[in-house]
Amino acid sequence: MDSKTLALIFFPYGLAFFSMGLVVALEGGRGSDIRLRHALRPLAGFGLIHGIHEWLEMLQGLELLPWQNNFPLVWEAVRLALLAFSFLSLGAFGASLLSPSSPVRRISLLVPLVQVTLWGFGVMSMHGKFPGGEEMWNVADVWTRYILGVPSALVACVGLIVQQRAFRRAGMEQFGRDSLWAAVAFAWYGLIGQMFTRESLLFPSRYINQALFLHIFGFPVQILRATAAIVAAAFIIRFLRSFEVERQRQIADLQAARLREAQRREALRGDLLRRVVAAQESERQRVARELHDETGQALIAIGLGLRGVSTEIKQNKAQAVENLKNLEELVLHSLDELQRLVADLRPSHLDDLGLAAALRWYASDVMKRVPLGVHVEVSGEPRPLSAPIKIALFRIAQEALTNVIKHAEAAEANIQLRFTNSAVSVRIEDNGRGFDVDAATSSGMSSWGLLGMRERASLLGGNFTLQSQPGAGTCVEVVIPYEQRKTRIGREESDDDTSDIG
Repeated sequence: MDSKTLALIFFPYGLAFFSMGLVVALEGGRGSDIRLRHALRPLAGFGLIHGIHEWLEMLQGLELLPWQNNFPLVWEAVRLALLAFSFLSLGAFGASLLSPSSPVRRISLLVPLVQVTLWGFGVMSMHGKFPGGEEMWNVADVWTRYILGVPSALVACVGLIVQQRAFRRAGMEQFGRDSLWAAVAFAWYGLIGQMFTRESLLFPSRYINQALFLHIFGFPVQILRATAAIVAAAFIIRFLRSFEVERQRQIADLQAARLREAQRREALRGDLLRRVVAAQESERQRVARELHDETGQALIAIGLGLRGVSTEIKQNKAQAVENLKNLEELVLHSLDELQRLVADLRPSHLDDLGLAAALRWYASDVMKRVPLGVHVEVSGEPRPLSAPIKIALFRIAQEALTNVIKHAEAAEANIQLRFTNSAVSVRIEDNGRGFDVDAATSSGMSSWGLLGMRERASLLGGNFTLQSQPGAGTCVEVVIPYEQRKTRIGREESDDDTSDIG
């Protein structure tokens, strides 16, 4: 085979590696595996540089390089530098694949550093031992393939075998097979393709060289190199499709997680709605019972008393006056009970005086009924709030204080109402015994009070945060922006909302 025909073999050889390098450079950053992403960078460099080297060698064989006859040593030096740097990049690729962590990956950079040190030291030491000119360049080429090419290809082979196992663990056996075939191609490329070098004075290239390969197999070793390059490039490009498969899998997992979360939230919302309806019915029963037991009985007593007074006023005026005084006290007591009942349903302070006044009133009412010190602090410049925001914040504070009374065993609680430029917040802190938040919010153990508070804040586009730990008290904070987005509940909260503190 003449030199020009042989030189044409370098075109598909270089095209295979250059195409691989280009594809890896474009697609190599899409994977989620940091180790593989870092490893593909030097592989892209190897493919691009080695492809250019093969095309340069092709143009050398065809004598098409500019000023090739005038500056042959310059072109030989450029070609040798490209060959060495491409093999160093291949070794860096394999070393990165073999690095399980970032610290080891940084240490793996020593592999190409040691290689280039040995290579450079060898080239300099051979400069005086071998004749100059073409023979010296042949020796340098052989030395480069022995010291850099063969070890780098074997390291890349081992690294791809490790990557094949990583693909199998990830459930992507197909790409694991692609990685394994690429490893086999690099093994052939290194052990056979780079061992049969040019004939030179460097042992053992005097005996194991391209002429021996042609004599044994009947075709030049460049065809084997080109074939191994095409196979390696094809399977490397094939396993890059794993990034797309991985991305699709991640999208599917994310969609499934979102669907499960939506289903969980809908189930919780349904349960919460049922509990709200049950609470409304329970509150209606309580109101009806209190109206019957307190107000109804008082009105009956007042009616009977007035009937008795109308009879006694003619016979015993003094007794009639005394009875009227008793009836007046009964009316005042009934009026207080009725006002208390109305305030429990919806405090007039909330509509008439605002959220801050309603919170102060409620804190005072709580302290009258239970041994708990409640302090209300207001900061920032107060501004008008919409009815849904006022109701939500008041009910959240009411529910939080209910939990403090029922569970916290606290001596004090603080309510902080804060107005900022964009949002209003309510923070309720106590010095009680606290609890494990993760356990309280885990599946099957969620507090309906906490869910209700979170849901109220969410429907108004707000954020709900809960902080607590055993022995360190509890902090509940809700932040709601003034500007409201559209929610699925577009109406004002019903007056049937109630608290557990009656």
